[in-house]
Amino acid sequence: MSCERVIVSSRVFTGMGDRTRALAIGINGGLITAVVPADQADALVGPATDVRDYGDALITYGLHDAHEHVLHAALFPSALATQYVGTSEEDEIAHLVEFARTLPEPGGAGGTDGAGDPGWVLAHGWRSALWNDPTTPTNAKLNAAFPDRPVALYSGDSHTLWLNARGLAELGIDEATEPPAGGSFDRDADGHLTGVLHEAASMAYVARLIGMLPDDALLAVYRDYIRRLNAMGITAVCDMALSLIPGADSIRPDIYRRLLDAGELTVRAHLFPTLTDDESNLEDMQAALTGPMLRAPGFKQFFDGVSSEHTAWCSEEYANPRFPGDVGRPTVPPERMRELVLAAASRGHAVRIHTIGDAAVHAAIDIFDEAYRTYGAPSQGANTMEHIEDIQPADIARLAQAHVVASVQPPHIVLNLVQPDRDLGPGRAARMWPLDGFERAGVTTAYGTDAPVVGPSSMDVLYTAVTRRTPDTHEPADGWYPEHRVSRAQALRAYTAGSAAAVGRGDELGTIAPGRWADLAVWDHDLLTCADDEIQGTRCLATYVAGEAVYEA
Repeated sequence: MSCERVIVSSRVFTGMGDRTRALAIGINGGLITAVVPADQADALVGPATDVRDYGDALITYGLHDAHEHVLHAALFPSALATQYVGTSEEDEIAHLVEFARTLPEPGGAGGTDGAGDPGWVLAHGWRSALWNDPTTPTNAKLNAAFPDRPVALYSGDSHTLWLNARGLAELGIDEATEPPAGGSFDRDADGHLTGVLHEAASMAYVARLIGMLPDDALLAVYRDYIRRLNAMGITAVCDMALSLIPGADSIRPDIYRRLLDAGELTVRAHLFPTLTDDESNLEDMQAALTGPMLRAPGFKQFFDGVSSEHTAWCSEEYANPRFPGDVGRPTVPPERMRELVLAAASRGHAVRIHTIGDAAVHAAIDIFDEAYRTYGAPSQGANTMEHIEDIQPADIARLAQAHVVASVQPPHIVLNLVQPDRDLGPGRAARMWPLDGFERAGVTTAYGTDAPVVGPSSMDVLYTAVTRRTPDTHEPADGWYPEHRVSRAQALRAYTAGSAAAVGRGDELGTIAPGRWADLAVWDHDLLTCADDEIQGTRCLATYVAGEAVYEA
């Protein structure tokens, strides 16, 4: 059988087993149609076959980021916005002042009220817990630096928004404004707004702010970002709703459709809008998006916040409680979440739930277990829990029993090495992100980044999963609770086949086998055998989507 294209290497990791093999991959019509020993490659070659022999370079299935917020990841950084993690409030503002000098002066066409573009200065990345003075800021110093121009800084964990006074005014927020359900506004001792918005409030107003940006500008931002992903060996993404508020989830099927129609969509995009009572937002997408490149496999919801802000829902009091009985809180009441998930399950829809605290994790497993027992597996996608930072040991096996995919972002493990011990105590910190436990219990695990919370770097995902060390300083030397590390093969499978399972496409994507789409990545180091410190230096040599090279170094 001759093939349109044959790709050969002495080191191919199919995703099945733990070792590489010398193989030839035959491709026809964008699909893998044959996988044979390399010395039998000639059997796949005809007069018109394009043969690409990569020698001893590693070939894996294309990587699949199981959790991104693509609009925000593409926007921060870009020509429209900046991304910066400073050392103090003053450092953040100084960076913003410099960035503002690169922007057009405010007042041009494009304002939403007919008065011209107000000239927003947008940033992402600040984390007050990492500042020299880890105190939540106010807008006093922002107002001094930017008295006339609106400024918005979205926090690194994407759960807090910091605005100056002009920014508050542009968004229509005044002292009488009520925050949306699930969100809050900070106020000073006199009861006045400080410019800091938390959880659903931050997400809702960020969505409103980004909604002011021109579509053509966003199209260019998406296009550039997708090229960046391809250069990292990434061939698929899950674009996750960033808010529990309808209409504020930052899922833009219209942008993807424009890219697809122009032949510029070179990652398989899987969209997950916010779950509400009205399920037509997903069903309309599913009816329109039926091709192999762009789909909407399910919904997204939020059960809690983040432990660094004490908004993750825990079963026990925080180690440093801010008030008696401080255990965080569910952003959606458990009975309401059950009602939403079961209603979606009754119509065959998958749901992915943000769960960080152990109480949120436990309650979500209960709900998904009931959904599976009552309605079976979803028709598209898979019921999935996102983040799962703290989990009671007995709940690990329950994930597998409830047929739930664990979607985890390994770089989160080492974002702040002291925060889990500080907020949850060493007992709970020692059990967090148990990647090894998921593997032993047979839990299907999918890896991603949560970009822009961390960068979309594919090699940082692999490095942190197998070392539990920070990607920048490589600390601690022995890894943070290193007993929870996983092997290279396990990490690669989670980043390919696991992510494919999360979108219900395990029979189409994720492994190098006949019948799968020919989405492949070629690497200059053997990621299964190279030294730990060589992982991040590994370069992608080529990326193929449906058998076509979308990136070549």
